Amino acid sequence: MGPGPQGLYHPDNEHDACGVGFVANIKGRKSHTIVEQGLTVLRNLTHRGAVGWDPKLSDGAGLLIQIPDRFYREEMAKQGVKLPSAGQYGVGMVFLPREPASRRACQYELERAIKD
Repeated sequence: MGPGPQGLYHPDNEHDACGVGFVANIKGRKSHTIVEQGLTVLRNLTHRGAVGWDPKLSDGAGLLIQIPDRFYREEMAKQGVKLPSAGQYGVGMVFLPREPASRRACQYELERAIKD
């Protein structure tokens, strides 16, 4: 039998997870070392859900990090874009189809969604 409820932990929230790692600085300091350690954890996970189904395909595993606000602010300023204050904007990554017509259609839909 595991530990009982304490602090933010409650045993009712326990469930199996497959391939999860966590690296953080307890003081909340951001650093490249933490990212490097996270990549090491990711490389060492032998079971990450879909891994193994087809080793030539990605399983979607990755890192979740804070938005590097200063970097994005500087890069967007070079393009004439002024970002809202930190925490008031988001960043996304999209993989578009390679076929030109499908790619254009997806880009059109994304631009409509972003501007709304």
